[in-house]
Amino acid sequence: MRIIFSRKGFDSAAGGGASPIVDGRACSLPIPSGGYSNTNYGDLGLGEAAAKASRGKLGASDMCHHDPMFVEDDVCLFGQVGAAQTHLERQGVGEGDVFLFFGLFRDEYTAELHHRIFGYMLVETTVPLVYGAPEWLTDLDHPHALGMHGKNDVIYIGEGRNNAPASDALRLTVPKGPPSLWNRPAWLKRGGLSYHDRGSRWIRGGRLQSVARGQEFVADIGRRQEPRAWLEMILRAIKGL
Repeated sequence: MRIIFSRKGFDSAAGGGASPIVDGRACSLPIPSGGYSNTNYGDLGLGEAAAKASRGKLGASDMCHHDPMFVEDDVCLFGQVGAAQTHLERQGVGEGDVFLFFGLFRDEYTAELHHRIFGYMLVETTVPLVYGAPEWLTDLDHPHALGMHGKNDVIYIGEGRNNAPASDALRLTVPKGPPSLWNRPAWLKRGGLSYHDRGSRWIRGGRLQSVARGQEFVADIGRRQEPRAWLEMILRAIKGL
C-alpha cells in the first residue's frame, strides 16, 4: 500500500496566494486553467475567495483547473500527466493506494501561512486517456477529459472527500514555522518518501524539510500497521469524525 502526499491548489506560483480557511474548513482553490476547462471560479462559488487570494488578479469569470474534482456520493476524480504521472507509475501507484491532498493555506485568525491536508482519495480504478475519454467523464467537465494534457494522461477515480475541518491533526507545518517545515509522523523516516532522499531534510525532533517543488510524494508503507493506524486517524479527521 502507498500513501501519496499530493500538492494541490493555490500557492505563490499558481494563483498568487494561499487558499483560505472558511468557517473552520480548508477551502482549496483550484489553480487557474491552462487551457481545457468549462468551469470558472464563480461556478464553484469561489469567485470572491479567488479574488482575495490572488489580490484581484483572478475572479468569478476566470476559468479554473477543477482537479481534483469531488462529485456526488463522495467520489473523487483526479487527473495527472507528464513527469508527475511518470513518477506515480514508477512508484507503482494504483488500486488500493491513498492520495492525501495538501496545499498552502492562510489561517483565518492569524493569517499564518502553512501546509495542511484538505482531502483524500482512495484509488479504486484508473482511466488512461490515450485513446480518448469516456463520454461520462466528458459530461462531468473534468479538465483532463476535455482534452489531452499529454501522452500519459490518466484519471484516478475512487472514494474521496475534501473541505476538511481545519484541525491541528491535518496541519503539516510546524507551529510558527515556514510552510515547508513539517512535523512528520513517527513512522515516516529517511528513505521512506520519494523526492526526499537527501539526509539533511530529515531533521531531529520528528521534522521534515519538504521540497519546494513537485506534486506527488510517495510513501510505500507495505504491510506496516503503524502508518495504517495514522492514515485511519487522518481520514477520520478529514471526515470530521
